[in-house]
Amino acid sequence: MSDNVGRRYGGLTAPERTARRRAAILAAALDRFGTEGYRAASVKQVCRSAQLTERYFYESFADREDCLGALYDELVAELRDATHSAVDGIPTGGSAAEGGLSEGGARGSAADAAAAAGLEAFVRNLTGDPRRARVVLIEVVGVSEEMERRRHRVLREFADLAVAVWTRDGVQTPPEEARLAATALVGGVNHLLVDWLMDGRRTDPAVLSRLCTRLFQAARRSVEGAG
Repeated sequence: MSDNVGRRYGGLTAPERTARRRAAILAAALDRFGTEGYRAASVKQVCRSAQLTERYFYESFADREDCLGALYDELVAELRDATHSAVDGIPTGGSAAEGGLSEGGARGSAADAAAAAGLEAFVRNLTGDPRRARVVLIEVVGVSEEMERRRHRVLREFADLAVAVWTRDGVQTPPEEARLAATALVGGVNHLLVDWLMDGRRTDPAVLSRLCTRLFQAARRSVEGAG
């Protein structure tokens, strides 16, 4: 280990200072990209918000798109964790009532209960901070081929989660129909939230959660009927 790496300034090692600067830049990027938009926010503006020089930006990121990609990954990781945690909190074979959901939530099968909990967590995570929703749902769209592949991987991952929830009680569904229905469901939820954001966020997120749960139930019934 070099002296520069091991030396402490302000009680922090060099890697710790780098990590702190990176976190500050990502926080500034969320604010800039999530309010003004990715295309309108320059590296200089992000650095100004983070109160850091551009030298430190390029210490962690190759360019502005690299920063957007890192921010997107971070936001998606938090969204994924919140959704999985909510789904896992509903026991297999349990009911929505056991999961402690409100009267508006789904009642009945464990699949419906898990879906209601997961969708509520998903919607709450994004609607709780419109900047987060804007970056995840809008600002990453059409940026580049690589970003589109990244977005597709994320959408496919949530579609896979929907299929896993459908089959958690041992229900057998035709694999191809399940995949296609889950893909359509994820796309529908995604666009519903885009519409919420673009329409001035007028709809209560609780209403969005309930509607998403009904869409999930309808898709599940359709897939099970196909079996």
